[in-house]
Amino acid sequence: MSGRQRERVVLAERRGARVVRTRVEVEEQTEVGAALIGGLIRAQFGLAVRLALVTVAALGALPLVFSSPVGTAAVFGVRVPWLLLGLLVYPLLYGVGRVYVRLSERNELDFGELTGD
Repeated sequence: MSGRQRERVVLAERRGARVVRTRVEVEEQTEVGAALIGGLIRAQFGLAVRLALVTVAALGALPLVFSSPVGTAAVFGVRVPWLLLGLLVYPLLYGVGRVYVRLSERNELDFGELTGD
């Protein structure tokens, strides 16, 4: 490299560009605000559907377990299906609920950062 100066290349100059005030857009319910809220609603709905599918798959597999030879086994005099229903299902539902709350709060925090809250 000879004594040439570095030149900065910019894609576009932003002189006079309109600053998007997302918080105001949401509060005034403009088209941009409606799109932002719609995105949050879609994210929350998608999260709810995914976790519902996980829950249905986990609980839907229980009848298969009950009809297998494992369903006739007993532990401490209690049949395995009753143990699964009593000791596995409720912690599973609690865990899915906790995951949903944590991820939905993360979606809302991301939305808040986007709107400048």
